[in-house]
Amino acid sequence: MAKHNELGDLGEEIAVKDLNQKGYQILERNFRFKRDEIDIIAQCNQIIVFVEVKTRESDYLGRPEQAVSKAKQKRIIKVANHYMIENDLDLEGRFDIFGILVNKNGQEVRHIEDAFSPQW
Repeated sequence: MAKHNELGDLGEEIAVKDLNQKGYQILERNFRFKRDEIDIIAQCNQIIVFVEVKTRESDYLGRPEQAVSKAKQKRIIKVANHYMIENDLDLEGRFDIFGILVNKNGQEVRHIEDAFSPQW
């Protein structure tokens, strides 16, 4: 497996552990619709939380969470909409981002709740 894939998998594991510790229920991991994917889908109370995880070894080119472009947000929203319809859910949805730095100095985890919203 390529190193960047291993780093991404590690980041997702860190995010899942963090969410579990905060009381979130993990519903799906790597949920795909067509060619797009949501890393983690969780539930917290009556809110479905769609989570994008970005993991890097350094912030030389910017914080990991800054890599979630408007185009990526649109794709995540499209997949989230499909998930809600497919599962016949009538709950509030929220979009979170985990920005994770992992290197020889340890790890830094930033959980940004309600990081972006659909633009109707």
